[in-house]
Amino acid sequence: MAIPWGVGTSLLVSRAAYRLSVPLEEPWRTLCPAGHRLDGIGNGWLGRARCTEGDAFGPRTPVIALVGSVVCAVLAAVVGARPELLVWLLLAPIAVLLAAVDFAVHRLPDVVTLPLTVSAIVGLAGASLLPGAGGSWRTAVLGSLTLGACYVVLFLINPRGFGFGDVKLAPALGTVLGWYGWGILLIGTFAGFLFGALHGLGLILARRAGRKTAIPFGPSLLAGAFVGILLGSRTL
Repeated sequence: MAIPWGVGTSLLVSRAAYRLSVPLEEPWRTLCPAGHRLDGIGNGWLGRARCTEGDAFGPRTPVIALVGSVVCAVLAAVVGARPELLVWLLLAPIAVLLAAVDFAVHRLPDVVTLPLTVSAIVGLAGASLLPGAGGSWRTAVLGSLTLGACYVVLFLINPRGFGFGDVKLAPALGTVLGWYGWGILLIGTFAGFLFGALHGLGLILARRAGRKTAIPFGPSLLAGAFVGILLGSRTL
């Protein structure tokens, strides 16, 4: 069931990714690149990015579907039948959405990051009440506060090299990583920074970026959290 869930939910976020992929202070998109209205009732947020003329646009749907299905399948295989698996599967398409938007416009919208944090905290609170839960809700909340505070400090030290969208993403990352303990919080955070450094180095070597070129950091941080969840579930 994890693969169909990953494919289906990832397909549903394609339109949201297109609508949210705009620079700061610009309104969310309601038209396709050719100027046609999006199809569906009321220019909704869920579904494929298509307009009333039937044209497809936005992020590549097969890529999003592949990423979503792989993420959900790996989570199901590694985490197993623990209560928190449901939380991870619910958060996975939101993470895919954030990564797609950040890749497109180097932005992590508040309308996604803030609900992600709330969903993680509330979801894990429910999971902690069920038998067989593999983590601690108390540590998850403390991890959220701690990582959020650390990212604020990093932003104040180097605001040009660390986006405030990443700061707003930190509480969600701290929640999911803190669920499995402080050690996993450190490992997942380090993995995110490592992925970001490798991404930047790869772009420089490919001559697609320079040392001062801004790169999307959110996807790397999310990938680090994914690694932390997998390691945390395996060390129980």
